Amino acid sequence: MSTDNLLNYVLSLGDDRLILSNRLAEWCGHAPILEEDIALTNISLDILGQAIQFYKYAAELENKGNNEDYYAYKRNEREFKNLLLVEQPNEDFAYTIARQFYFDSFEILFYEELSASSNSQLKAIAEKSIKETKYHIRHSTQWMLRLGDGTEESNSKLQDACDYLWMYVGEMFTNLPDENKLIISREIPDNSSLWSKWYEFVCNIKKEAKLKIPKPDSFMQKGGRLGSHTENLGHILSEMQYITNAYPNAKW
Repeated sequence: MSTDNLLNYVLSLGDDRLILSNRLAEWCGHAPILEEDIALTNISLDILGQAIQFYKYAAELENKGNNEDYYAYKRNEREFKNLLLVEQPNEDFAYTIARQFYFDSFEILFYEELSASSNSQLKAIAEKSIKETKYHIRHSTQWMLRLGDGTEESNSKLQDACDYLWMYVGEMFTNLPDENKLIISREIPDNSSLWSKWYEFVCNIKKEAKLKIPKPDSFMQKGGRLGSHTENLGHILSEMQYITNAYPNAKW
């Protein structure tokens, strides 16, 4: 089994969570209510903790003396393999909830599959992370229902957010060619097999929230897994990596 293939896969999982955590952290001090300010910050920290676990495992696989900070601060935009979905800007609270709901509803299915992995490290990370993700999906689902079945304005804003972000969800269910052997050996899940369950769950929640149901065969944007990103990632990294780039030899 190629260690490089597994390394790239693990790094992509870490990247998803690092970038999404960063997006959620942008709400700290700016959320619509104090309770939500705390909730989003806590979720951000949960997801960051998951990113750290994947990066630590990546460092072990790569065996070059790097640590989790290296993967976060020392790589350029093209080296990041995160989903395009997670780098999309907050725009407003509805965009944040729609993005989080799409990701959380995938995550709960993904971690359930990964917890049966033949790889003991991935299995352990999944078993720990799924406990946190159950809270995350409950939180984002409640907000989907609250906003969708709320006022005319909240429904309209959430509908716009869901419609716009829909083009990025397909990438979650795409397996790269290099991952086929990992799937066969049952180290990682076949993400394409998760689509039907995910789509059914998302549609049921949208119906309850009085939102329109998207067509499953809509055009989907891809490229993040291969290092091709929207301009949003560059803005995130320029801010996140500023201190380490400005003071590369600084010690704390």
